[in-house]
Amino acid sequence: MNELTHYIGGKHVKGTSGRFADVFNPATGEVQARVPLASSAEMDQAVQVAAAAQPAWGATNPQRRARVMMKFVDLLHRDMEKLAEALSREHGKTIPDAKGDIMRGLEVAEFTFGAPHLLKGEFTEGAGPGIDMYSLRQPLGVVAGITPFNFPAMIPMWKFCPAIAAGNAFILKPSERDPSVPLMLAELMSEAGLPDGILQVVNGDKEAVDAILDHDVIQAIGFVGSTPIAQYIYGRGCSNGKRVQCFGGAKNHMIIMPDADMDQAVDALVGAGYGAAGERCMAISVAVPVGKDTADRLVAKLAPRVEALRIGPYTAGNDVDFGPLVTRQARDRVLGLVNSGVEQGAKLVVDGRDFKLQGYENGNFMGGCLFDHVTRDMDIYTQEIFGPVLSVVRAANYEEALSYPMEHEYGNGAAIYTRDGDAARDFVSRINIGMVGVNVPIPVPLAYHTFGGWKKSGFGDLNQHGPDSFRFYTRTKTVTARWPSGIKDGADFSIPTMG
Repeated sequence: MNELTHYIGGKHVKGTSGRFADVFNPATGEVQARVPLASSAEMDQAVQVAAAAQPAWGATNPQRRARVMMKFVDLLHRDMEKLAEALSREHGKTIPDAKGDIMRGLEVAEFTFGAPHLLKGEFTEGAGPGIDMYSLRQPLGVVAGITPFNFPAMIPMWKFCPAIAAGNAFILKPSERDPSVPLMLAELMSEAGLPDGILQVVNGDKEAVDAILDHDVIQAIGFVGSTPIAQYIYGRGCSNGKRVQCFGGAKNHMIIMPDADMDQAVDALVGAGYGAAGERCMAISVAVPVGKDTADRLVAKLAPRVEALRIGPYTAGNDVDFGPLVTRQARDRVLGLVNSGVEQGAKLVVDGRDFKLQGYENGNFMGGCLFDHVTRDMDIYTQEIFGPVLSVVRAANYEEALSYPMEHEYGNGAAIYTRDGDAARDFVSRINIGMVGVNVPIPVPLAYHTFGGWKKSGFGDLNQHGPDSFRFYTRTKTVTARWPSGIKDGADFSIPTMG
């Protein structure tokens, strides 16, 4: 059996804690590897190596740091097939979806090519008599990221690419469910010319997470995962004086107006609701048709599409729409929520609970589920399901439809499908959601904009990628300079002014 490692100081390092977690093949249920779970002492070792390496890297000019990222992007393109296969083998998503995972991370790496510009400060000549004033953006030092299983390439790159381009050393604690790709990314960063110790991958569980939260050398932490864990990390990290950004759960709504192109809306819901088996924080899990006729037409077109979804292992190539859920526990949780929906009175139009795939009976597969007549008090509406389940919540009018995402505790993404520019403009203006789509089902911004949810979907003042990422991983120093020719003799006891 393959035994994975940590990546510390530019090389693979075996775990010494004696604790391991099994890495499963989601399609077969078989254990395919073991990953070491780091102790706090191992985490400290990685941090100390990073701390020793960071000053020289931080002193390297931004253009040279950007060149490392350029080479890294070249290597990602070179190894795309190998990375996608490894990602699919551990996560279960299809190869095309795995490549999309990698590409969205690669795009953030490309954005960091602009580090020399993004790190520029401001300058004012003659701010006062003989006085110049300017600001510097400087790296924090050692920073860390704690990333989830559902995007094992994209989200690590969203974290470490801007942090490293800004001059920091980075400690990555990836999900123990699919850790191989993060290790491969670290290897590619070394091959691209990154100095040893600047990117460390330390695998682990809660002990490793707490070691990150409590380590006095680590200055900032980025996290993506569930809301309860996001709140825990944000609270404990902030109480230890760290800069923290945390992104939690989601319940993304799509409003379908009576004038919407119904075929386009159905295509959007099928792809955004069931892609990656629904294991996306930006998945559309709630459809809100406006008016009875709109709802009836929507469900009539959706049901046969959901019934026809092709489900199988990633090895089936383009013949599969989505694969298994990541673990048996994840599948059992989704099934439990579907059962609760039935018990609480929702109409299960398409029932995928009994789906079985010949030859993969022990895999974590389930079929697509479609609910109609879902209400706000049901568990399938209030909770993030993270599975191939779409709920239709009927609204009598636009104002009622708008109230569903507005009043939900999560605020990650929302979309509206309509031909009416006035309705779309009103939706964009009023909705209290961080990322909004107009005739776009998964409104994930491109790398040069910023990604982040509102309400209980996001904690912290700065978001992921875009200019916010460089702000998060640097601190501003403002300098006021005056040279001797402009300095008067004698002490001045009044507060300085620029008059």
